[in-house]
Amino acid sequence: MLDVLVIGGGITGVGIAQAAAAAGYSVALWERDEIASGTSSHSSKLIHGGLRYLESGQLSLVRRCLQARRQLLQLAPSLVNPVPFYIPIYRDSQRGLMTLTAGLGLYALLAQGDALAKFTKVKLNETDDHQGLNQHNLRHMLQYWDAQTDDKALTLAVAADAEKLGADIHQHRQVVDIYHGARVCQVCYSDPLGNEGSVRASMVINAAGPWANDLLEHVTPKQLPPAVDWVQGSHLWLDIPAPSGVYYLQSQLDERLFFVMPWQGKTLVGTTEVPLAVMPPQPQITLAEQEYLLTNYHHYFSDHNRASLAGLILGHFCGVRALPKNEGSAFSRPRDTLLVQQANSPRLVSIYGGKLTEFMPIAADVLALIKAQLGKRSAIADVNTRVIDSVAADFFTRRTSSAGVTVSNDSADGIVQELAI
Repeated sequence: MLDVLVIGGGITGVGIAQAAAAAGYSVALWERDEIASGTSSHSSKLIHGGLRYLESGQLSLVRRCLQARRQLLQLAPSLVNPVPFYIPIYRDSQRGLMTLTAGLGLYALLAQGDALAKFTKVKLNETDDHQGLNQHNLRHMLQYWDAQTDDKALTLAVAADAEKLGADIHQHRQVVDIYHGARVCQVCYSDPLGNEGSVRASMVINAAGPWANDLLEHVTPKQLPPAVDWVQGSHLWLDIPAPSGVYYLQSQLDERLFFVMPWQGKTLVGTTEVPLAVMPPQPQITLAEQEYLLTNYHHYFSDHNRASLAGLILGHFCGVRALPKNEGSAFSRPRDTLLVQQANSPRLVSIYGGKLTEFMPIAADVLALIKAQLGKRSAIADVNTRVIDSVAADFFTRRTSSAGVTVSNDSADGIVQELAI
């Protein structure tokens, strides 16, 4: 009999498993594939407050993420590192110097004294590090600070720490049935070898990411899942030397913003935001997304002929978010995390949305729901002061291999090798 069963091995799920185990609950986590095999290894790899969310008035979200950024820089110094961000301002830029200066000032204020809460105006005659950047009609450049991480490595590290705290981590367990009773949930699974099993848990946490509603189809009594939109974000990894920092740029094809980033010594470009009609089993970048990213990259960095850029693609990957259904554009809609407990199943919590940066605040919110349902336990550790140490890329897969389950050969850098060109 478990206190808490977490379903989903992305950053949100492993963060909840870590927090619940530290709080003294008996915890298991099941992942149908491998830890960090979904969106948590296909993000923009940034730990940031979300500067663009200020434009849509999401101040509380930005403050929350900036606080989480500060915490992760302290707790995971081997995994999360400060990185300079550059915003070039051109004569035709939609957001001018005064607007961006005001936004960065508010961003710094919301950071509440954080060491990274500063920004400067770059002198254009001192931009030797930006020679590859399009200089035509460049009027100003602002520089501020956020952070970068290896998203897959961070997820693995948090999962490993959850295990140290007593959580039972299982990969390749596919949930086939969840029965929600008055006092307990019965959850059944199967694995690739044909093994079947079940466990009883006082609470079940649905952290399946964009597949959260798919999981609810296996629940008795019948659930009424919230209406969601799936939004795909894709990235290209180019065989071009890494830039000196992260460029935050305005798309020339629409009003969106995108990043050009250093990654593994090369250049990473992203992201897109494409609404999906249905959630695919394996999200795939589209040709239209590839062209969108290459065209925008070439507008700002034209050292390479536009026609030759496709030949410089080392790999590409995409992740999908489930956002509460909204009539607004994917770019401008709210990014608040939604926690759902339905009246007929209070022991089941489903999570929608969530950013890589805020996995610890989300875990704290879910832990509060667990405590309200199950009562408080004697804590064995404090995740708010506990250092997150990096682990080997095959920390979990090598034990799965020894058990006879076939695993993939995804590399530790988070680039999806089966999509590599």
